[in-house]
Amino acid sequence: MDKDELILSLEENVEKVHTQSLDLSFNELLDMYSGGELDINPDYQRLFRWSQGAQSRFIESLLLEMPVPPIYVVESQSGSYQLIDGLQRFSSYLHLRGKLNAQHLNPPISENEFLELQDCDIVKGLNGLKYDDLPTSLKIRLKRAFVRVEVVRKGSDRKFRYHMFKRLNTGGEELTPQQLRNCTIRMLDPKFIDFVISKSKSEDYINCIKNISPQQKLGAFDQELVLRYFALKNYKNNFKHDVADFLTEYMELVSDPEKDEIVFDFVLEESIFDKTFLLLNKALGEKSFGRQGRADIQSNFSVYHFEAICTGIQSRIEEFDSENSAHISGLKSKLEEIKANGEFQIVTTGGGKNSPGPLNRRIDIVKEILAELAL
Repeated sequence: MDKDELILSLEENVEKVHTQSLDLSFNELLDMYSGGELDINPDYQRLFRWSQGAQSRFIESLLLEMPVPPIYVVESQSGSYQLIDGLQRFSSYLHLRGKLNAQHLNPPISENEFLELQDCDIVKGLNGLKYDDLPTSLKIRLKRAFVRVEVVRKGSDRKFRYHMFKRLNTGGEELTPQQLRNCTIRMLDPKFIDFVISKSKSEDYINCIKNISPQQKLGAFDQELVLRYFALKNYKNNFKHDVADFLTEYMELVSDPEKDEIVFDFVLEESIFDKTFLLLNKALGEKSFGRQGRADIQSNFSVYHFEAICTGIQSRIEEFDSENSAHISGLKSKLEEIKANGEFQIVTTGGGKNSPGPLNRRIDIVKEILAELAL
């Protein structure tokens, strides 16, 4: 294709789309939704998956009058709009106003259930409040908060509208929480995230987590595990309910030069990290975080085992000598005993174990069994 043909092809496709930009308030959008003028296709609505913390921080952003990314809609032949991008943001506002129906979530959300704000990290006084608890002035501010709405008009080519929807919602692989952290935290200070990434490349560590899936590796889960190690080791008592929010909060506290709640000693932490995974690699290697099978430890990876063992071993980390074969042999025996322990299996198997109670119990079991080891 020569240059003229290329330009002509582009121009022909540009002519297939007709757009219009509108500035609408969230209250206008809510009225349109309630009146059937703004449609969220049920299949598309099932993609809504923001945590209540993420929803709350979006509402906090509106109250702080922060810029909001545009919402994209397509115009139907009847003149109504169908949402094609902006689902997470608009659904968060619906939840705040008690208008969200999301039965696919766990737990499900029904209409007349109002979002209770939580994990707001700028105006923490918002946490625990619902819409009706807000002062009238803040309710008005939310209602009048506007967003740019980009409308793909009904005269646009159907195939072009399809490609636009596809690229807006799946334009490349969706970022995992850790990939997103890796990008955004650099705006504060890159030192800690660079340190986390460097430790994820440590030989002993790599062998211990060898059984994570290739997909997890592509999603930077190996880096997230390093962050989990440090967050649980140094900040565990602040864990409440949302692991993603907990990890982000810890990373922000360590990385933000304006916050001094946490002093992170890079030299000391690196030394303890290296010793932890050297010991585990010598004791069980790639089965360090595998579950107990019928006859032996399986070649799989359990994040619950990772959290419990990496955190629990810290209670005796200074006593272990990585060059002492008796210490390594004793550690191996105790790790096998931990994995075979019935209560440990209960608090590391199945769903609903990502809360402070089960987390603390599985860590305590590791501590209790390791305390029996004579060093």
